[in-house]
Amino acid sequence: MATAFSSDGEAALRRELGPVVVAAASRGDLDGFYEMGRAAAFVRGGGFRKVALQFPDELLADAAAVAARMEAATGAEMYVLGDTTYGSCCVDEVAAEHVGAEAVLHYGPACLSPCRKLPVLHIFGQQPLDIGRCAEAFRELYPDRQSRVVVLSDVVYAHAMGELEQQLCPEYPNIVFSRVVCGDTPGPAPPGEVRQFGRQFPVEALGGLQDCAMFYVGAEGLALTSFMLTWNRCPFSSFDPATSCGRRETLNVNRALMRRLYLVERARDAQVVGILVGTLGVAGYLAVLQHLRELLRRAGKRSYTLAVGKPNPAKLANFLEVDIFVLVACAQNSLLDSSDFYRPIVTPYELELACNPAREWTGNYFTDFRDLLPGACAHVELPPAVPAAEAVPDVSLITGEMRAAHLCDPPASQLPPSTTLACRDQTRALAEISPAASFLESRSWRGLEQQLGQTPVSKAVQGRRGIAIAYEDEGREQP
Repeated sequence: MATAFSSDGEAALRRELGPVVVAAASRGDLDGFYEMGRAAAFVRGGGFRKVALQFPDELLADAAAVAARMEAATGAEMYVLGDTTYGSCCVDEVAAEHVGAEAVLHYGPACLSPCRKLPVLHIFGQQPLDIGRCAEAFRELYPDRQSRVVVLSDVVYAHAMGELEQQLCPEYPNIVFSRVVCGDTPGPAPPGEVRQFGRQFPVEALGGLQDCAMFYVGAEGLALTSFMLTWNRCPFSSFDPATSCGRRETLNVNRALMRRLYLVERARDAQVVGILVGTLGVAGYLAVLQHLRELLRRAGKRSYTLAVGKPNPAKLANFLEVDIFVLVACAQNSLLDSSDFYRPIVTPYELELACNPAREWTGNYFTDFRDLLPGACAHVELPPAVPAAEAVPDVSLITGEMRAAHLCDPPASQLPPSTTLACRDQTRALAEISPAASFLESRSWRGLEQQLGQTPVSKAVQGRRGIAIAYEDEGREQP
């Protein structure tokens, strides 16, 4: 909290920024690292004339060279997308549509969430992996050759999994390698197969996935955390290619889940909920927004939908009336650490646990909001409304106060239908009366006001230098 709100920001303003070097040797061959041949075939095969190239920050230094080679190979116009609207792992369809792009080439790590509109080709970048050292670390972690292990990997190392499989399969008959699947696969997964997070693999253990261990090839990050929370009954080990070290993951999954369940309790106590739009490109985000609004309405809570781009403590601190936020984002970005935020941030699944009496905690955790929609594997219908006199009383575990824990019929508007529209001025124009807008009008500060036409035009002059806590001219007399 002190870092988010009390820092003067001087360190951030004076820090010198530079591109992060990512295995310069591996990027020496741009054609191989960025799979130019496959990308050019995708553009030519689709007949695209305008293509957006989306790069993460660590690969942005190669953007100009890649765009030039792609234009020469395809004859199409290439537009580089630098700063993404939300997380760099998601396809930024909004920025692509600004330039009228007909397709997107997404480079670097990806969450593999299906997109809504534009065709997408994922090029992860073939990061180097020491296959021999990785296999050696696997043998050290799993000395029993009959171990049932599912091998997962970060997408940037997916290209090397075939060679690793050839080394380990003869020794481990029960090992299973996951396959990276881009795009949404049609229909539900057949029995004995898992399809999640853009990975697909069979499960042959009699007890299902919980009888298997997980071996992850990649660095510690949001992808691994999402895997561990979702498959929380499986022991995890990992191999970090950057350090060439294997280890058993020591993340206390139970403690992490206890923290998430505490946030569920906070959501039950909340009266005003802010729905944060954390994606505009993942398929199904509009459906889950409507689902959350209906859920909160039935639970007797007020909700506000907020589109603030990438959330940070400073932005969300402007909404003091909101008791808790729910973030609608991809599976990787949903697990936002809100310890530095003024109000906690939960996932759609956690909000459902708090507001839907028919959903109970079973030990399964869902980070993909699409699993909650009708027809999905984890969808739970809302139960019928219960009269307040028949509702079972509930006590908050945080405040100790009584609270409503049942669904009710949507509350009737406080204003009769005939008065929801009122005359705005003498021209008889109509304006809708909004409780949210009325509350905003009552605040003393309502944000920046443009005041168009009310500010006199003046010649630009040199302003003050420095930061607000210590300008360079402070202490001197002003002329």
